[in-house]
Amino acid sequence: MAHRDVPITDYRTVVDGATQLIDVRQPDEVAAGTLDGSVNIPLDQLVKRIGELEPARRTVLLCRSGGRSAQAADFLTRSGFVDVVNLEGGMLAYNEEQSS
Repeated sequence: MAHRDVPITDYRTVVDGATQLIDVRQPDEVAAGTLDGSVNIPLDQLVKRIGELEPARRTVLLCRSGGRSAQAADFLTRSGFVDVVNLEGGMLAYNEEQSS
């Protein structure tokens, strides 16, 4: 089973109170701004921190432009996570939308 790609501008359609929203950027990138409710697990730490996540819950992944979150989504899908969503465009697209 593959992950789904959803434009970040539509993130509210896939994020609710039960969602695991994971920002896979580095902490210094996250400090500049992220989506409310996200947890920072940098991509290079995901393998060792996978135990912090619940495979049965929807997991939505976020990064700067959508590349690292797509890698994380592929990894989680291969690891048995059942509902994985990559936010396409990442924070670049989100910030662009907010400023227009």
